[in-house]
Amino acid sequence: MRYQQLKIYHGLCPQKKAPKPRYATLRTLYLPDSHGTEILDAAALVLYFPNPETVTGDDVLELHVHGGSATVKAVLSAIPKCIGEGHIRYAEPGEFTKRAFLNDRLDLAQVEALSETLSAETEQQRRAAVRGSSGSLGRTYEEWRLKLLQARAEMEALIDFQEDQHFDESPTSLVSNVTDQVKAILKSINIHELASERSELLRNGIKVALLGPPNAGKSSLMNLLVGREASIVSGESGTTRDIIEANLDIRGYLCTFADTAGFRTLTETGRTDPNQPGAKIGAIEDEGIRRAKAKALQSDVIIVLASVEQGPSGGFELCYDLETLKLAADCQERMVVVNKRDAVSKQDLRALVDAFRDTTLRQIPGLEDVQPVPISCKEAEAQIQSSDHQADPDPDPGGIRLVADRLVSSFQDMTSLPATLQDLHGVTERQRQLLMQCRGGLEGYADTVGSVDGGYEEDGAGEVPDIDITMAAEHLRYAAGCLGRITGRGEAGDVEEILGVIFEK
Repeated sequence: MRYQQLKIYHGLCPQKKAPKPRYATLRTLYLPDSHGTEILDAAALVLYFPNPETVTGDDVLELHVHGGSATVKAVLSAIPKCIGEGHIRYAEPGEFTKRAFLNDRLDLAQVEALSETLSAETEQQRRAAVRGSSGSLGRTYEEWRLKLLQARAEMEALIDFQEDQHFDESPTSLVSNVTDQVKAILKSINIHELASERSELLRNGIKVALLGPPNAGKSSLMNLLVGREASIVSGESGTTRDIIEANLDIRGYLCTFADTAGFRTLTETGRTDPNQPGAKIGAIEDEGIRRAKAKALQSDVIIVLASVEQGPSGGFELCYDLETLKLAADCQERMVVVNKRDAVSKQDLRALVDAFRDTTLRQIPGLEDVQPVPISCKEAEAQIQSSDHQADPDPDPGGIRLVADRLVSSFQDMTSLPATLQDLHGVTERQRQLLMQCRGGLEGYADTVGSVDGGYEEDGAGEVPDIDITMAAEHLRYAAGCLGRITGRGEAGDVEEILGVIFEK
């Protein structure tokens, strides 16, 4: 490779503790071909970063090529010809990250955070992933692991050298100190597991189920929230027989909405249609209701719909299903929505909602403080269809935005953590599983020594009675190994088996 113009400088790199790169400007590159010498006129910048302060910990050479894709391809094809075949190759998937791990630039917790950042689809997913990339999680787990290793070493010293050596503290005091450390780590693990459950809601999406009687507007509300016709909307009761799901990004939160079959009145003789007394529900619709109930039990948020309907006497009443309200009462986050508010005046609507809250919701444990949200899917759909022709459209047509606001408030309650624990949003499901195994080892230690609070009494020889020190030390070894598998450090035997899976992401 020959340079027509070559200048070497010493530049400054803005990164803290990063090496000063040596860089050169490259203008003309001569490439040999079968017909002689081909001249490639390409402006480029060559940057060389020496180890060990690079991102990967290796020497890094960067080529900044200016021009179109043809120029880039020409430069890439020229490099093997100049250096020699077999001396250069394309990096394998995740190889730069793997080298950074092997050179102690990243731990596995940071690698997972990087993977989560690259695959983030919503703003909240991105934020949760970035919080896990600081390295604080890895440092915390490594600190726990070293404490357990030290405690294990001290307990094994009791086994090997108790008769020959004099210890600064008695066996009773040593076991009590170790137990206090185990207690503190167990408390921290519980906090990390809780944080993992919240962060998994951000990564995998929050499951929202729409429940209610037939023709209450579940499919219409879902379509308005999702922004497309995911469900069939019809005035005919029982249109939705199976569960229809759709994913949605609501202000940075990934949600999975499930439109379910309408619930009908459940009597001693089976489900019946309230509009047709004595009429039995078909087997297909009954199966749809069964699936709807199962989906509700798996959901993180339940939205129960009621609707304003004209009764047999000609007046308006609130139509709802009691079974769906009881399902919502058992859910952590729930919302009650009253559709078709456009059917009556505001005064009549207020009277219907107040009566519904006083006579029904306050009689169901868990729904006493729920405030129904009145909406009108019909008004929202009309506003959308005529929005191009209105100079001053309603900022919240039909009250759908208020439903979204309530949902976002619920999502924040389900996923938020105190400011001091924000980094715990980076705890992944793999880490949570290993933390559970670590907790199992520490609880096994507690069972072996008999108490997590200490308070042992020595016998006359100064020994701790009825404690299997060997088994206690083995529980500590197992717990420390689980922590080592989280960060990829320590004596974890199966670390190599999981490296490929993680870095390929």
